[in-house]
Amino acid sequence: MNDFELEVNKCCELLEQGKVIIYPTDTIWGIGCDATNSEAVERIFEVKERSKGKGLIVLVDSIEMLTKYVKNFPQIAPDIINSAKNPLSIIYSESVGLAENVSSDKTICVRVVNNEFCKALIRKLGRPITSTSANLTGDAAPSIYTEISARIKSSVDYVVQLYHDVLTKPKASTIIRLYENNTFDIIRQ
Repeated sequence: MNDFELEVNKCCELLEQGKVIIYPTDTIWGIGCDATNSEAVERIFEVKERSKGKGLIVLVDSIEMLTKYVKNFPQIAPDIINSAKNPLSIIYSESVGLAENVSSDKTICVRVVNNEFCKALIRKLGRPITSTSANLTGDAAPSIYTEISARIKSSVDYVVQLYHDVLTKPKASTIIRLYENNTFDIIRQ
């Protein structure tokens, strides 16, 4: 088994136990947990020192998985996702099967990931994971591993031991709100 597979297996085991991890995403380094586990989601808010009124982005490995967690899935969503050139997070009207505290209201923000590690981890777990930047609320989001504070690293259960030397400077995802009538608003570009 190679290092990649070992890390995916270790992280999956921890997420199944309700643990919180720091991991690379297709945008920035994130803090995540099993998005169906409300106690784990609660820990994310504690780690980030974040108010409960803000929701978390949820990551899935495929459009197929996405359809299982979005109520009244808009028919146009797959076309929008497949045509996006950059990472795209979409706010849907209502989720199903996710921890209630992932969102402050009924809406849910979800991204189908392209990152190889995220995709493998979510696929192995068989459930979505949360994603929020690996920083304290109010601090700048770390775009590379070396920008993650020691305080954040010591507040989680595990930090993925891959990609620490990758110096790409990704940016946060574009966010749109997609309505059941197939219209949308751009929230963040």
